Amino acid sequence: MNVLDKITALRVALHHHNHKYYVENAPEISDFEFDKMMRELMDLEAEHPEYADENSPTMRVGSDRTSEFKSVRHRYPMLSLSNTYSMEELGDFVDRIENEQGQTEFVCELKFDGTAISLTYENGRLVRAVTRGDGESGDDVTANVRTIGSVPLTLTGDYPSEFEIRGEIFMPYASFDRLNMEREAAGEQLFANPRNAAAGTLKQQQSSVVAKRGLDCTLYQIASRELSITSHWETLMKARSWGFKISEHAKICRTKEEIESFIGYWDTARKELPFPTDGIVIKVNDFAKQRQLGFTAKSPRWAVAYKFKAEQALTRLLSVDFQVGRTGAITPVANLEPVLLAGTVVKRATLHNAEQIELMDIRLGDMVYVEKGGEIIPKITEVELSERNSESKPFEYITECPECGTTLVRYEGEAKHYCPNQGGCRPQILGRIVHFIRRKALDIDGLGGETVELLYDSGLVKNVADLYDLRATDLSVLPRLGEKSADNIIGSIASSREVPFARVLFGLGIRFVGETTAKYLAQHFKSMDALMQATKEELMESDEVGDKIADSIIEYLTDEENIAIIERLRRAGLRFEEEAKELHSECLVGKNVVISGKFIDHTRDELKELIELNGGKNQSGVSSNTDFIVAGENMGPAKLQKATKLGVTILSESEFIEMIGATNRDGSAPAEPISVEVSNSGEGEAIQGSLF
Repeated sequence: MNVLDKITALRVALHHHNHKYYVENAPEISDFEFDKMMRELMDLEAEHPEYADENSPTMRVGSDRTSEFKSVRHRYPMLSLSNTYSMEELGDFVDRIENEQGQTEFVCELKFDGTAISLTYENGRLVRAVTRGDGESGDDVTANVRTIGSVPLTLTGDYPSEFEIRGEIFMPYASFDRLNMEREAAGEQLFANPRNAAAGTLKQQQSSVVAKRGLDCTLYQIASRELSITSHWETLMKARSWGFKISEHAKICRTKEEIESFIGYWDTARKELPFPTDGIVIKVNDFAKQRQLGFTAKSPRWAVAYKFKAEQALTRLLSVDFQVGRTGAITPVANLEPVLLAGTVVKRATLHNAEQIELMDIRLGDMVYVEKGGEIIPKITEVELSERNSESKPFEYITECPECGTTLVRYEGEAKHYCPNQGGCRPQILGRIVHFIRRKALDIDGLGGETVELLYDSGLVKNVADLYDLRATDLSVLPRLGEKSADNIIGSIASSREVPFARVLFGLGIRFVGETTAKYLAQHFKSMDALMQATKEELMESDEVGDKIADSIIEYLTDEENIAIIERLRRAGLRFEEEAKELHSECLVGKNVVISGKFIDHTRDELKELIELNGGKNQSGVSSNTDFIVAGENMGPAKLQKATKLGVTILSESEFIEMIGATNRDGSAPAEPISVEVSNSGEGEAIQGSLF
């Protein structure tokens, strides 16, 4: 047997035994024998790099090479499911479908509590793994996903030549407990729950770290143009036959009673599962019925996620700490007697604000009920008054900042207290700098929270503008940094000068101005100078800006310290103007256009950009001066009603593209959807779907 044949045979054998171990839980050889084969293959590949294969079983080990995560646009958008916590609402969902479609089969599946992933296979080989991201685009984490044992690198059987499969990457409780014990021993911050740990692990820069953390993956949705399958259940069975790990707990239910029985069983049995789950997903099985049922504006009408009620535990409130955020908001955090809750030990819980504490009459020493729900930090929901000490006293909320001693204020209409000392309160300053350097803002690589603290405590950085005065020699002498790290940081700071105005504006950290609002403001005002001169009424003409946000912007942009920082950033070369875009044509000059609905070949942002590039103006709402609407699937009913009343012309996506003489990304005409599928995730996290 020549070397290539030997390498091929080892790869086939290791893929087989990996599947038996991680997917079927039925190993055929010992760990020692598996490791011996793996070592032999690694040695042969090292000796013969000409036979390298990105899907070799040796990729499971991962690499120590630092990787950059490239943003990738999803071919099929990853959409969302509607949630319900009520059996009555679930019954209404079933009744509505059967009233429209007659007797209907449903597939009930566990809702895994992890992070969504989309895997692309070509000719039976994994070529790409992408996170959900914002639903339109996500991060390419292929190198990290290749290290997960339950993700097949090569397939067997009658798989399509190209398809996407979506599912959930999660961290089993055993892996989570082991990871947190290791972090605690190393003096590192613990992960709050397995979901956060899975998401954090998947975004590690070194795949070798991911390989050691024990992630798992279950798949449950296929998107392909090549399948002639007619039901969701068939896709699950097909995917299992190709080598994917498909949950063994899915079941076909034909009546409301069967669905309720399935939910009732797992509401209790889930506590014995070795992995986190927080609900049941119920889907119409028949694809033809799915297509007929269609979508609402935000989710499919043929699927719903039933969320289990959050687990509760009773424990004692020992003390309360007060945390200061980057905006000065004060958050009280309860320190508890450790208690096991939903598979993890809970020691802390949020108390939200003074109003909540007073409303529940929470006192030190009380026995309190704690639940996780969707919270990263668990929350206290109730006091067990029968356990209260007769000598307990009402809780007294602090009146001064726990960090700088400044008297706290409470703004009209807000529940939280704030420290107004923005320029002299350490956690606020650090928080603003960390926000400024984050990926979605200035994207300054090499600076994390610990390094920012080091720079602040060393007197090198007191605000974000100071970053642009740093030199490599300032950094290389600091603890945990060296010349190479210093050069990388300075290089990344220099690169941030190319970041677009919208992200710079977001990075300033103006209260209530998130990423989307910053983008709308940049598009509307075009420059920082125009924004700084805008009146409240003018600010409110921008999309997403209401009364409260307008007041916050004015407060920030009239503060002398903030103005000084902005001017220093301007001198440092940051972009404070929208880059002028060369018009493709003037065919829409003077036209006001509204975008509404979901589209096949373009995102809403792409269509809006095309409108501007052809001289038109985007409007958020329909009015008497709207010239036409570009409408996709599930156009908003209010907009449709108003457009009909006003006689506004409605164009389809393809009609609009034809009007402006444009084409799709690949030069083709817009295609019609073939079918629609959605995933097992719920509200805003790990949510997915596919148009195909």
